[in-house]
Amino acid sequence: MLVVVGRLGRPHGIRGELTVEVRTDEAEARFAPGRVLLTEPESAGPLTVRTARWQGQRLLVGFEQVLDRAAAEALRGVLVSAEVDPRERPQDPEEYYDHQLVGLRVRSADGTTIGTVGEVLHLPGQDLLAVRREGAAEVLVPFVTRFVPQVDLAAGQLVLTPPPGLLEDLSEPAPDGPQAPDPAG
Repeated sequence: MLVVVGRLGRPHGIRGELTVEVRTDEAEARFAPGRVLLTEPESAGPLTVRTARWQGQRLLVGFEQVLDRAAAEALRGVLVSAEVDPRERPQDPEEYYDHQLVGLRVRSADGTTIGTVGEVLHLPGQDLLAVRREGAAEVLVPFVTRFVPQVDLAAGQLVLTPPPGLLEDLSEPAPDGPQAPDPAG
């Protein structure tokens, strides 16, 4: 099973190193020299890690197939994935792989079905769950304990305690909101 472990960023130096937006808690293992990573788009890879080193909070990675800055620039924005055993779990019990979350039923604390997790979005500030709702607009929910207090992989569901207004249908006017003038006068 493939797991996205990073997004390639801007080139660093002239020898083809790239910064990596890391999406794994196991960066040292996933970006170890000799490790082969698959890419999205597929045409950009596969890539074999030549070097990996931390510079402060940034991971810099060199690939055997990328020997200069121009080749590195062409990979900016490419997602890199590693093959993992589907039974493997992240080391931290509060962490989940995207594939474990996508498809989970989303329920409220009182058991009401809200929808399903359609996608996990990794933004610089935090991760978001894209919750698909039947007959209503998709909502983006910050994947934090305050709003998602329980994830039960065995039951195939998670509990959502949304902030006020998150699940309101945007096509309907707010009860106390401005009203359109009556055309009759």
